[in-house]
Amino acid sequence: MSDLYTELLVKKQKTAKDSLVKIGMITLTVLAVIAGLIIHPYALILALGLFVADYFILPKTDLEYEYLYVNGDMDIDVIMSRQKRKKAISFRIQDADIVAPVKSHRMDYYNNNTKMKVLDYSSGNPENKIFAVVTRVKNEPARILIEPDEKLAMQMKSSAPGKVFLD
Repeated sequence: MSDLYTELLVKKQKTAKDSLVKIGMITLTVLAVIAGLIIHPYALILALGLFVADYFILPKTDLEYEYLYVNGDMDIDVIMSRQKRKKAISFRIQDADIVAPVKSHRMDYYNNNTKMKVLDYSSGNPENKIFAVVTRVKNEPARILIEPDEKLAMQMKSSAPGKVFLD
């Protein structure tokens, strides 16, 4: 029995917003600690609150997406700061309406549909070939953005040849 199996890890590019959030949170925490030591001890309570916020917010500025493709089933996990893994979404390629590059003419209707939810699991680099998977997520139409390599794209095409377009 020959199973179609592919794993792919895609690192999300850091944006200016991610860097600004990281620098801002660390700066505020350091300033609160200094204020607590020099000005008033109650500022240490604020510093403690900022430490807790840092613990939850900072890992979300360093993301990687892991695609696991097995026989038509796609699982996408989000890896935060190379430490915490969270299951993001699972779907079947055969259940999708269409899978094609975002810039393809086949996606014109879907790209202009503002009522469709967009879930972005790509690197965010516009130079890379990003695909859109149009499917239903929780009974709502959604456009899932992924960035498959050549092997993964070919396996998706072989699983659902009438729905996956590589142009």
